[in-house]
Amino acid sequence: MAWAGDQSSYQSFIDRHGLTFANLDDTPGDVYFKYKVPYQPAWVFIAKDGTATTRVGVIGDSELSQLIQEMN
Repeated sequence: MAWAGDQSSYQSFIDRHGLTFANLDDTPGDVYFKYKVPYQPAWVFIAKDGTATTRVGVIGDSELSQLIQEMN
């Protein structure tokens, strides 16, 4: 998850929702800009060659597994 808010609200959101996946404080918006993430939820898949593909929206477990397999 990328976040564009203050540190206190960022940590509060993580705690309140029990998020266990990696989170990124993107207060300056660098990640959003670099990977063209217009809003959440969004996924950025970065291939071994460095190319990035941004997907906006919810991705289910089976589709996520398939997308990851396709990258390998």
